Amino acid sequence: MSHFQFEKTVTDLTRMDGPLQNAPMMRWQRKAQETLLRVHPSDNGCSSPLKPRGSMVRTPGKNCRTPGKGRTPGKNPITPGSSKKTKTPKVTPGKHLTSKTPNKKPGVTPGKQQDRFIPNRVTTDIDMSHFALLNLRDDGDGSGSDTSSNTSVQYQQQLAEAMLPRQGTQDAKILSFKNVCSVSNQPSNLNVLYSTGKVPTVKSSTTRQIPTKPEHVLDAPVVLDDYYLHTLDWSSTNVVAAALGSEIYLWNASNSSITLLMNTEEENYVSGVSWMNDGSILAIGISDGRVQLWDVNHVKLIRTMNGHAARVGCLDWNAHILTSGSRTGAIHHHDVRTADHHVATLANHEQEVCGLQWSSCGRFLASGGNDNAVNVWDTSLGMDVRPLHTFTEHQAAIKAVSWCPWQPSLLATGGGTSDRHIRFWNTTSGSCIKAIDTQSQVCSVLWSKEHRELVSGHGYSQNQLSLWKYPNMSKITDLIGHSGRILNLCMSPDGQTVASIAADETIRLWKCFAHEKQEKKPKAATKTNTSSTLNMCIR
Repeated sequence: MSHFQFEKTVTDLTRMDGPLQNAPMMRWQRKAQETLLRVHPSDNGCSSPLKPRGSMVRTPGKNCRTPGKGRTPGKNPITPGSSKKTKTPKVTPGKHLTSKTPNKKPGVTPGKQQDRFIPNRVTTDIDMSHFALLNLRDDGDGSGSDTSSNTSVQYQQQLAEAMLPRQGTQDAKILSFKNVCSVSNQPSNLNVLYSTGKVPTVKSSTTRQIPTKPEHVLDAPVVLDDYYLHTLDWSSTNVVAAALGSEIYLWNASNSSITLLMNTEEENYVSGVSWMNDGSILAIGISDGRVQLWDVNHVKLIRTMNGHAARVGCLDWNAHILTSGSRTGAIHHHDVRTADHHVATLANHEQEVCGLQWSSCGRFLASGGNDNAVNVWDTSLGMDVRPLHTFTEHQAAIKAVSWCPWQPSLLATGGGTSDRHIRFWNTTSGSCIKAIDTQSQVCSVLWSKEHRELVSGHGYSQNQLSLWKYPNMSKITDLIGHSGRILNLCMSPDGQTVASIAADETIRLWKCFAHEKQEKKPKAATKTNTSSTLNMCIR
């Protein structure tokens, strides 16, 4: 019998489907118990754990029944929310759950219900949230070493705030419930809550209003229609000098007064005029080769300088040096301070010199002639009378010669009827930078330092003044008003108004370079300690 007992023991040990002694409840039993506890939190009769399926054990509760083996469950079991004790209900569960008549009462939204805040996983930094949770867990464990001081903790906190501006602080949020604010364009070491990009501002208009009609029209009778003469100039004291045949008239632009300065002999005429820098002396070239200096304040002839064998058509000043160009092609330098005024002669033109201008620095002199050549002279070479550069790209006489006021090495020249081009030269390298075809004769070119533009005077066919934008040389507008070809242009001392004299015997004043912004008042000169200066001089 012992071997039967042994086999029984082995069989009991190897059984897999038998009930386990002192084993935990099965999953479906735990779920049922949790559901029962939620439905009847205060029902003590149903708070005991459920028994395994198949057993019929009655619990101490009065209204709670548990199915067992010996009894078939009723058709209408008691629902958890029902407190009735009737065994046979009047309505079956299926009919009770699905009623044929719909409920006419509209759904009522419960008033006392909390909002659901759903985090935005797109804007939530998962890695940073995980890091923050680990830090909270480490802080809650209290396993920090006693050797770490408050200084190191503060250092770690400051380091986290510097490297992680958003999540480095203790109050940083782990979940994100809204879109991220726009990031600043420039990094900042400040912990900024919100920053925007560059606020668009209203830009000033790139175009300006240019009057197409002249401000003043002056009568200029007996003006000589000669392309090679310079018969108009504007002084620094706001006085315009105009050569009308054998006479010179002065028009004061401040008070519009007109004065007759001088009159030559009948057989001679005035071929060129040029103001000194201070505006007190006017240099006059006469057709017989003489050059005269007149004091306009006292209406008096100061001196007459001879030397040229033919008419003097162009003049220009460089401090106390007066440069004159004649019909023979010779250029003379006159030192007006000395009795022996003739100091140098430049002879490289084969025909009449019809354009002269000194650069703003006073080092270079540009001359244009009827031989279709432009010469650039460097005065720093001393006694060398050879030109630094000679440009022969023009196909006609060059009367328009003008230096750029903001770039001393840039020269603009304009050709006559057969050329019609405005060319720009780099006098440092001797190369042509740009050339523009104006479709008409060019008599004069002026620069505007305020607007970085040019104005050019033209002849046939429109006899217009053209405004150009530098350096792309796009035409801004044309000022049309003269009925004859333009002979000369000159600019006011403030750089806003251009005066033009033409073969139609009129002088027109155009305000084509008006200043858009009001000029700032010059700051008062700082007071110097004169007493200390005097003491130094006495010692």
